Amino acid sequence: MTTSLHPAPSAVTSINPTTWNAAFGYDQGQLRAAPARLLTVAGQGPVDESGVLLHAGDVSAQLSLSLANVETVLAAAGMDLSDVLRLVVYTTDVDATLAAYGALIERLQQFSATPPTTLLGVQRLALPGMAVEIDATAGR
Repeated sequence: MTTSLHPAPSAVTSINPTTWNAAFGYDQGQLRAAPARLLTVAGQGPVDESGVLLHAGDVSAQLSLSLANVETVLAAAGMDLSDVLRLVVYTTDVDATLAAYGALIERLQQFSATPPTTLLGVQRLALPGMAVEIDATAGR
C-alpha cells in the first residue's frame, strides 16, 4: 500500500492497497486537498469540432480522439491531464478498448497522471458507430 499520512498541502497521495492496477496506469484512490476550482467534463466522444463522428470501426483511434477532446475542454479551463481527479471510459467493446488502452496510459503518463479510472461496457453510445466516450472530473 502506497500512502503518506501527512502529504504536502497540494500533494496527491496515491492509495493502492494492491498493485495490479499499475499496469493500467491508474491509482485505486487518491487523497488530496479539496481543489479551489472543480471542472466536470461531459462525455467526450470521437467527434470533430462540428460534432461529426470520426474513426467509425477503429476503437483505438476513437479512444485517442475522445481523450484529446477531454484535453481540449481541460485546456479551455486552464487545466491539463495532471488536474484530472477521475476518468470514466464508456465503451461498446471492452475487449477492443482494453487492447487499445496503452494509448490512454501513454498520454496520461506524459502528465504523470494516474487518476482513478473506471471502464464501463455499455450497449450503445450517443451516435451510431461511436464505440468510446470519456468523461472526467478535474480540479486545481
